[in-house]
Amino acid sequence: MRTILLAGGVAMLGTLLGTRFAIRFLVGRGYGQFIRDDGPTSHHTKRGTPTMGGIVIIVSVLVAYLIAHLATWTPPTASGLLALGLFAGLGVVGLIDDWIKISQARSLGLHSYAKLALQTGVAVIFGILAFQFPDRRGLTPASQAVSFLRDLPWLQLPIWLAVIWIVFIVLSWSNAANLTDGLDGLASGAAAVVFAAYTIVNLWQYNQSCAWADPGPQCYEVRNPHDLAVVSIALAAACFGFLWWNASPAKIFMGDTGSLSIGGAFAAISILTRTELLMIIMAGLFVTITMSVVLQVGWFKLSKGKRLFKMAPLQHHFELLGWKEVTIVIRFWIICGLCVALGLGIFYAEWTVGL
Repeated sequence: MRTILLAGGVAMLGTLLGTRFAIRFLVGRGYGQFIRDDGPTSHHTKRGTPTMGGIVIIVSVLVAYLIAHLATWTPPTASGLLALGLFAGLGVVGLIDDWIKISQARSLGLHSYAKLALQTGVAVIFGILAFQFPDRRGLTPASQAVSFLRDLPWLQLPIWLAVIWIVFIVLSWSNAANLTDGLDGLASGAAAVVFAAYTIVNLWQYNQSCAWADPGPQCYEVRNPHDLAVVSIALAAACFGFLWWNASPAKIFMGDTGSLSIGGAFAAISILTRTELLMIIMAGLFVTITMSVVLQVGWFKLSKGKRLFKMAPLQHHFELLGWKEVTIVIRFWIICGLCVALGLGIFYAEWTVGL
């Protein structure tokens, strides 16, 4: 428990204090955000706000994980390192995208195919490594089964298809987080709530682990759940600390550096805790915003030019309806909290009554 508390404290201090210096550094070099001309006109005032703040989140989480383990003299685990590897790897992809936007003074970074190829490459490496490093029980960090609250035994996949499934999950969540990051504090605040909830899930899995709990249908076959709780609380605390500077009016944006890495963390945590489908409920806000884009594009093509929403992603639709940015963000946070409460309720109910 000391490791978890220490990781959370260090990560929060890292973004609370580190972001201030990052703002000063980025402003001094003119590394500001470029705003799309076709977006809400209210966003034009944000032009020049420093971006790439996700670097602070990534560094804070990595340093917090390292310090927590050094201070308690506990070794890192395969699952923890894999989750952080995917988190940081996708952050590098986002950093490249952000840097191209800044260096070439435009609102578009990497070409969409190049960005997808880099995300896929990182996801493939994670997917392959996740089936390595078996423990004494032969349990690897990831499972070949599709999972909801635990592995679904009737959905076992061959290893090649399991890797493809993992790649799909990683691409889906990284892009979902990227689409959600459109208003001051929206993605960072919502992500903090989801990661905090998964800290609870990980701790519960640790307490009820099949490694030492009474063997039976209710124990959890999850590798390194305690260390995944360390990662989850570090992510939650880092996003929460970053929110101090990212809340409206934002002093800094996380950029693709932050949003892609957060999406990667969603994917890693859900895969390694065997709760891939539960994450759809817990991070329901991110799913809803992503589906608004899918529906908008699909309807536009089917109806030959008509739009289902005034603008997608969904948060911009409400902006064009006249809602104030702060109102949208707070109401979306409330929706995120409800999704998390529902997800935790389902998770606990399954263990209690065997749903």
